Amino acid sequence: MANPADSMPFSSLMGVEVSEASAERVVGTLTVRADLCTAGHILHGGAIMAFADALGAIGAFLTLPQGAKGTTTIESKTNFLGAAPEGSIVRGEATPVKIGRTLSVWQTRIDTADGRQVALVTQTQLVL
Repeated sequence: MANPADSMPFSSLMGVEVSEASAERVVGTLTVRADLCTAGHILHGGAIMAFADALGAIGAFLTLPQGAKGTTTIESKTNFLGAAPEGSIVRGEATPVKIGRTLSVWQTRIDTADGRQVALVTQTQLVL
């Protein structure tokens, strides 16, 4: 499978790797590099949100109704639950909460490789 994140330049720059992408679930990983971290050597909150946004956007795209041109994020809420240290790998899993004709809502759980929660992100995607 080609990496769907490669079609989004910023996600590609971040290093988002998608291992599974369907209308029911999108799974990906992100290596916590120094340039994605805070001064404290943990994954920056903005990088966490961007990672989740990429996974949810891929899912939303895969559920677009026929004739739709695309999707865009119109809302995103993040609960930061833990830290991901530099050098680690985080895993994100996005699942749909609701798929509608004009909107879809996706929830992405981000965990460390050993299963510790990093964040829970809920985003709303507008169908274009």
